[in-house]
Amino acid sequence: MNAEPKTSETAARTEINATALSEEELRDFTIRLVSALKTVYDPEIPVDIYELGLIYKVDVADNKDTTVDMTLTAPGCPVAGEMPQMVKDALEGVEGIGAVTVNMTFDPPWTPERMSEEAKLELNMY
Repeated sequence: MNAEPKTSETAARTEINATALSEEELRDFTIRLVSALKTVYDPEIPVDIYELGLIYKVDVADNKDTTVDMTLTAPGCPVAGEMPQMVKDALEGVEGIGAVTVNMTFDPPWTPERMSEEAKLELNMY
């Protein structure tokens, strides 16, 4: 089952996959996952990582074990070593979640086009 949260333009580009959850369960769980992801900020940018488009994919297993594929704005980002743990910590606070795995990738590289309209407005990128 695929679900795409509709909270922003970025959400449409973030895949959230699950199999045995009902549509309602997946929708509710997705809302909680997105809310948790939106609590994590790059310390140098005043926009959360979800709206920045740093979350590429979220896979949810039948038992709600969750795997996240994410990136950074640049491979040399000063928080590269800390950001995956920040994401893991935020997601582990979601009620009912199973084990959380966060994978860092730079393929494809992040570009500003991945940002939501909200992020672009916040950063005056128009």
